[in-house]
Amino acid sequence: MRIAVAGGTGTVGRYVVEQASARGHEVVSLSRSEGIDLVTGKGLEQALRGVDTVIDVSGIKSMATKKNVDYFTNSTQNLLAAEKKAGVGHHLALSVVGIDHATSGLYAGKLVQEDAVRHGDVPWTLLRCTQFHEFVPLTVDVASAGPVVLVPKMFTQPVAASEVAEALVAAAEAGPQGRIADLGGPRTEELARLVRAYLDKTGRRKRIVEVPFPGPMGKAMRHGALVPAEGAAVGRQTFLEWLEGAV
Repeated sequence: MRIAVAGGTGTVGRYVVEQASARGHEVVSLSRSEGIDLVTGKGLEQALRGVDTVIDVSGIKSMATKKNVDYFTNSTQNLLAAEKKAGVGHHLALSVVGIDHATSGLYAGKLVQEDAVRHGDVPWTLLRCTQFHEFVPLTVDVASAGPVVLVPKMFTQPVAASEVAEALVAAAEAGPQGRIADLGGPRTEELARLVRAYLDKTGRRKRIVEVPFPGPMGKAMRHGALVPAEGAAVGRQTFLEWLEGAV
């Protein structure tokens, strides 16, 4: 197939590009570095010519609800419109486990994205996954204040980005299926424990302070609503295994 990957240079996107290419598909990466702007639609029409399937793993680096909603509204509508015009037969979007219980930030944006995909004119597949292993170092970078790192009180089930890419490429090959089984990592963990392991491994001395996140998001974090329900697909690589190879 000819597969276009929206966000092809990101955490998951680069694995999707690599694995789809290794499986013999012709891959087009849709990102700003390739002169394509999903928010404005610039370059999309030309890039999607002859494309069979679009895998959307794009996103923005922001925790703000409005920015996420605006981004996913515009980018998804532009993608779907360009796909319809180009005759693309399958739109495959990556979403996040638990967005029905936590409707702010990225989760609010993903709800908008899923709604647009479900009601769009292009046959679709949706895969929800948990946070990637890279979520832990990101938390340390974002939530550090001097010698202290503020860690949300949270249960998580992190999954390897490469395994998410495997699932996405397999879903692309299978064709439109609607919403498929959620994907999580092999173990449910407390985020603070993973942050401690990361700090110890990298030799960074910081005091961890667990804080309850406010609102519905915080409740979902604390009560395990952001981990997959029974029947979900389960990844292979644990966070500690990933940490050994990543640092």
